[in-house]
Amino acid sequence: MAAYTTIDNAELYFQVKIWTGTGSSNALTLDGDEDMQPDWVMIKQRSGTQQWNGYDVVRGVQKYIGWNTGILENTQAQGLTAFGSNGFTVGTDDMVNGSSETYVAYCWKAGTSFTNDASATSVGNTDSSGSASSTAGFSISKWVGAGASLNIQVKHGLSAVPAVMITKNIEEGGAGNHWAVYHHKNTSAPETDYLKLSDNVATTDEATVWADTAPTSTVFTGGDFSGSNRANDDFVGYFWNEVQGFSKFGGYTGNGNANGTFVYTGFRPSWVMVKLTSGTDNWNIVDNKREPFNVADNTMRANLNNAEYTGTAYGVDILSNGFKLRTTDGNFNGDGSTYVFLAFAESPFVNSNGVPTNAR
Repeated sequence: MAAYTTIDNAELYFQVKIWTGTGSSNALTLDGDEDMQPDWVMIKQRSGTQQWNGYDVVRGVQKYIGWNTGILENTQAQGLTAFGSNGFTVGTDDMVNGSSETYVAYCWKAGTSFTNDASATSVGNTDSSGSASSTAGFSISKWVGAGASLNIQVKHGLSAVPAVMITKNIEEGGAGNHWAVYHHKNTSAPETDYLKLSDNVATTDEATVWADTAPTSTVFTGGDFSGSNRANDDFVGYFWNEVQGFSKFGGYTGNGNANGTFVYTGFRPSWVMVKLTSGTDNWNIVDNKREPFNVADNTMRANLNNAEYTGTAYGVDILSNGFKLRTTDGNFNGDGSTYVFLAFAESPFVNSNGVPTNAR
């Protein structure tokens, strides 16, 4: 059955931005037909090996953490210096705006600020604050860990059970402080396992990450784990629930064939990130701005600081209602291999009135 959506214009909640650096402060405007003030912006230099730079409204401008690294939060005065009503401003640092270098940014809209005093609200057992959009099914939450003394229960800000959770210790760095990823299609019991966004390893069975406890529509649980609940450390998390016609967080099995698996999303994706869960391979991203036409081969790799991959090994067709694999490569389509993905819409397959949209 064709998917209806509550979001006819996906650009109000997610956009991709590309630009060429100027080496001087630059106020960048998003390219969508509607204005969107982003609340989380993840920037990567395409032409070189600068690390990923992530900024959000909850932690504040100039404070970045990178997908590809376990380092702590850092301050860069010449990084992202302002969130605008329809974009953001970058300073002069090479990570975001080196002269003649090329860049891509992935931009999400969260929306309404919240603060949770757990003792007063009885929502969880740990105070948190953040920003959330029930319409877009996306939230940002920040909290302080308790460590071994307490399995924390933290308000995530969504109005539904999260399908994806990505958490990070922003106070301590090092190889052990990976981004922890919960994906509801990772395994049959995803609360017992996790993936590392800053690494290429397969799914790991680890009881302490989510304390073997599934998230609810109000809170998630973290055990005594460096990526979600180390005592007295600051943490940030990004949370999504599926919104029909706008976001899809699923899984598939590869067939190892150039006429590969078709993955239904219910919309034309603007952005897809794929991870092999049954083995070791990268987090690979395709989007509609760097390659607006099929076949999409050029990938960004969330777990690496590498420049944009511009070969022909990773073929993906972005279609009106999903994406189709055109590669035999194990990053996307190994025979019998299992994968998870995150996808956000460019346009719904069927709008809120039940009318098919015209895919580009």
